[in-house]
Amino acid sequence: MEVIIMKKVNKSRKAVTTASISMLSAMLFLTACGGGGGGAASEAQSPDGKVTLNFITQSSPLAPADPNDKLINKRLEEKTNVHINWKNYTSDVFAEKRNLAVASGDLPDAIFDAGYGDYDLLKLAKDGAIIPLEDMIEQHMPNLKKVLEEAPEYKSMITAPDGHIYSFPWIEELGSGKQRIQAVDNLPWINVEWLNKLGLKMPTTTEELKEVLIAFKTQDPNGNGKADEIPLSFINKPGGEDLTFLFAAFGLGENWDHTVVTNDGKVVFTAADEGYKEAVKYIHELVKEGLIDVESYQQDWNTYLAKGKDNKYGMYFTWDKANITGMNDTYDVLPPVAGPNGEVNVTRTNGIGLDRGRMVITSSNKNLESTAKWVDQLYDPLQSVQNNWGTYGDESQQNIFEFDEAKGMLKHLPLEGSAPVELRQKTSIAGPLAILDSYYDKYTTKPEDAAWRMELLDKVMVPHMKAENVYPSVFFSIDELDRLSTIETDLFAYVLRLRTEWYQNGKIDQEWDAYLKELDRLGLQEWLQIKQAGYDRNNK
Repeated sequence: MEVIIMKKVNKSRKAVTTASISMLSAMLFLTACGGGGGGAASEAQSPDGKVTLNFITQSSPLAPADPNDKLINKRLEEKTNVHINWKNYTSDVFAEKRNLAVASGDLPDAIFDAGYGDYDLLKLAKDGAIIPLEDMIEQHMPNLKKVLEEAPEYKSMITAPDGHIYSFPWIEELGSGKQRIQAVDNLPWINVEWLNKLGLKMPTTTEELKEVLIAFKTQDPNGNGKADEIPLSFINKPGGEDLTFLFAAFGLGENWDHTVVTNDGKVVFTAADEGYKEAVKYIHELVKEGLIDVESYQQDWNTYLAKGKDNKYGMYFTWDKANITGMNDTYDVLPPVAGPNGEVNVTRTNGIGLDRGRMVITSSNKNLESTAKWVDQLYDPLQSVQNNWGTYGDESQQNIFEFDEAKGMLKHLPLEGSAPVELRQKTSIAGPLAILDSYYDKYTTKPEDAAWRMELLDKVMVPHMKAENVYPSVFFSIDELDRLSTIETDLFAYVLRLRTEWYQNGKIDQEWDAYLKELDRLGLQEWLQIKQAGYDRNNK
């Protein structure tokens, strides 16, 4: 989600290295100054009077190769009288193709669903490849202006430190504070059918969990006479399929960006915390007992999904079980377990329903007013809802919505066993949009999977969230981002490599002091200073 795949928002830098971005930006600047090959087409009008614009975008392999075949885009063209020529790439190769296509000297008019991180935006803007948008918003975008007036915090969040807005955001609100849908990402799902078959209770401590996993491994809960059960599986990288949910049982816990904020406002690097060390030692115990899927360290989503669909897992991690094992009663969420000191904690995920870099306008665009009006239509409430989830009235495939004309409202239809993420990937367009909490029960219903997930979090997870603060969506300066990106490239890779080794070899106690020294050598103290300054600035 962004209900289903929200984890992908604010959870990846989406930045290329400083060197490659600098080179790319230089090429872009030369292209922009020379007019580029893509600018001329933006002046063209077809015989029926439509303006034609050239966009680069990305989409799922499940979606049509030509985005104009999506019903949402067909209706947009009718409504705006703007035709888009799309260069569409599958999401797995998009970042590379986007950079190569733009650097080739043929700038498109815009990059849609752009996937740009903050550093990218500031560097491309500094070099003249993309343009500031605040005047376009003020003069030609009443829908977006209304969003920013109703929720002014987003205006400050999308405004760069130099005072300009360089990209159109994706905004999705579903709850707030500890109740927001993104508050926990990598939920643990446990096979309750196996628990029941073996006469086991839901584990309440880390030690009980280990004993349950041992039973899953040794007592043939699937009843086929073979020891083919996988007690626990995960994907060993930051995201919704990581097992680091369990780290909170040992202290502050872990986050995708290795960042938590204490209740007195101190920014902490999780991977240097004593509780982190104890958590890694616990995972090694599970590895030593043969309880963890040996493919966990290398497997991709498709491999992980295939085993999940075969119900091979005793426990696994993801945003929503519907996407792995289906919305059935085989698996249920594992409530947070107490660690060795008896404490129960749930780490709050950093990240809100905001992606600053969803769409940019390049300096080759010669038809800014038409572009602005087309983009503004995406911020119409009913349009935003469809952009995000899918549409109605499609006679060729399953619909996400039915449209209640009397109420002017889109109502989510039952999913009928379909994986919601797959339906969205086929039909939504995922570009810039805004869905505020005030839209629910006015312009749309909550998706049933989102409502279910929020209720689950509120009941099971929220009562155990000790942290009052999360790290906010700080828009750092280009110099700060340069240092953060440079430091994180080596620092984060080192943390993941050592953690993976420790899971398997158990040598964390012997190597911990040397590890902490290496973290400092790689720039941890400077990283903490920048992050703390950003946090303090944001909270003024």
